[in-house]
Formats: sequence, C-alpha cells, structure tokens
Amino acid sequence: MLKGISPLLNAEVLFALRAMGHGDDLIIADTNFPSDSIARQTRLGKLLRIDNVTAAEAAAAVLSVYPLDTFVDDAAARMEVVGKPDEILPVQQEVQQVVDAAEGRSWPLIGVERYAFYERAKKAYCVIQTGERRFYGCFAFRKGVIPPERD
Repeated sequence: MLKGISPLLNAEVLFALRAMGHGDDLIIADTNFPSDSIARQTRLGKLLRIDNVTAAEAAAAVLSVYPLDTFVDDAAARMEVVGKPDEILPVQQEVQQVVDAAEGRSWPLIGVERYAFYERAKKAYCVIQTGERRFYGCFAFRKGVIPPERD
C-alpha cells in the first residue's frame, strides 16, 4: 500500500503510467475486449490487469494520477455501440462522471466506432483489462502533461 495512491494501481500499472509520455494512449477494457491480442501490438507489448473492478473503478484509479491531454479533442473516448453510435450506456455514463470528477469540469467523452477503436488500441501504449462485464466498457485516455509549479 502506498499513501495517496489507489490500491487498485498495482506495480505493473504504475510502471506503465509513469513510463508513458505526453500523447500516449492507454486503453481501459472490459472482459469481452480482445485485450491480450491487442495488447501484444501496443508499445508495452503485454496485457495489464486490474481485476474484479468495474471500468469506472479502474478509470477513477488511473485518472487519480494520470492527466488528460488538453491539446486534443479526443483525449477521452468510448467505444460506440454498434448501430447506435449516439447511445450512451450506463457503464459509459459512469465513466463520464469519473472523467468529469477527475478533471474538475465537464470533459467530452467522444465516441469511436468499434473497429476504429480497435485500431486506436493497437497504437496505444498499453491495455488494462478490468473485470467489467457490461458491454461497451472500453475507453481510451490520452496522456497530458503536468505543468511546472508556479513561483
């Protein structure tokens, strides 16, 4: 256990979050996502796990230490429902609330078509699979920067 850091963030996940740079993507995936095969194609090259939690719980833990990129419009994204791209499922609503809370303001969680999401995931730094069993519990977060402290 570390003070001030969620116990959900295991050593492998913390290593990846720290190693990532500005503009790198991470994927938080549900249990149905092809996580292992996609993760093998990422920069890290292996699957990370935060087991037995929902996508929202994993996102809250990650976003407690991970800044979102303010230079792009798609720093936070969700996989769209096939055939219903504008439908926002409860799992996606929960993660939207987590993103807004982490950033302290309303932050757009854009939709990405399913196969385009897979392609984005393959180019990501890493994939973190969760225990989320609800469909479309898959999200992409692009890393931002932490500004220097002001004098």
